[in-house]
Amino acid sequence: MIDRPHYISRIETALRHNPVVAMLGPRQCGKTTLSRVISRQRKCEYFDLEDPVDLSRLSSPLLALGDLSGLIIIDEVQRKPDLFEILRVLVDRPQTEAKFLLLGSASPHLVRGVSESLAGRLAFVDMSGFDVREVGLENFSILWSRGSFPRSYLAPSDKTSYRWRNDFIKTFLERDIPQLGISIPSLTLRRFWTMIAHYHGQVWNASEFARSIGRSEATARRYLDILSGAFVIRQLQPWHENLKKRQVKSPKVYIRDSGLLHTLLSLPKTDGILMHPKLGASWEGFAIEQVLAITEKQDVYFWATHAGAELDLLVFKDGKRLGFEIKYTDAPKITKSMLIATDDLKLDQIYIIYPGRKSYPLDKHIYVMSILDIDSI
Repeated sequence: MIDRPHYISRIETALRHNPVVAMLGPRQCGKTTLSRVISRQRKCEYFDLEDPVDLSRLSSPLLALGDLSGLIIIDEVQRKPDLFEILRVLVDRPQTEAKFLLLGSASPHLVRGVSESLAGRLAFVDMSGFDVREVGLENFSILWSRGSFPRSYLAPSDKTSYRWRNDFIKTFLERDIPQLGISIPSLTLRRFWTMIAHYHGQVWNASEFARSIGRSEATARRYLDILSGAFVIRQLQPWHENLKKRQVKSPKVYIRDSGLLHTLLSLPKTDGILMHPKLGASWEGFAIEQVLAITEKQDVYFWATHAGAELDLLVFKDGKRLGFEIKYTDAPKITKSMLIATDDLKLDQIYIIYPGRKSYPLDKHIYVMSILDIDSI
């Protein structure tokens, strides 16, 4: 098993300050394994809502949970959304000695009532699969190719990893999405997901997607929100400054896991990825996910103008504005777009992340960063 100390620290901190902590992330990203590691350090009661026995135990949740103390872990909590009102009652009791760790694979906007029921009592910890710190920086190419899901990354061969990812996609569409109460034919949603893979790293165009799937723009938007809410697509929102320039106002879309991206593009091996037209976009999405894992930032943006200036990623950290450009090249160079972004957005620093092994400055405010040094951000 690969240690995940960063997530453990964040969850422990959240539990110290909140009666309820929700650990949210895609299916099979390691939430259950991590929760069991945490449970070894204290008195714990565990409920898995995919287990019929545990589901039956919680048929009367006030009776089942009311007298428990210590840490109570409820896995796949989105399967029983009525629990959230009960948890609010329990944590508001003065005599309650329990803390709750909820594991979920759907965001609050897909499970109605989560934030509303537990407002002021709940902390969120967003989780994804492995990142480069956890697998070892020298293994970044395997992580990029296979993706971050533990079973995919740790598979004994590329062939086994690719088969697991195909099975994950099938199960996700045929079982997990319907369990959320969403009735969309799995073939329709897979077709839409595959289209997103071919648009990976591009600005969302609702009308173009709507025409391609033969649905309305509102339906296309709903499909996008569903896949985003299930943590398999990232919508990177645009940043707006008060500039005398026309700025892009639609989000960019990415497949969050590079391994799933490569599977949806039918790329089982690294050789195929390196020859594919989406090579640069794949590297961009992978590097962005690594930056977000390391900085632990959720309110992040891209920036672009209709005149062509753009910035792949904008992160606000410790009062500074950090820009990121992602380049799959041997020798990154300063571009006009970087200079415009630095000036217009008043950036403190631009990092150019590339797959080479040396990091070095190009300018006072522009620094080439090897993926091997990304932990130093």
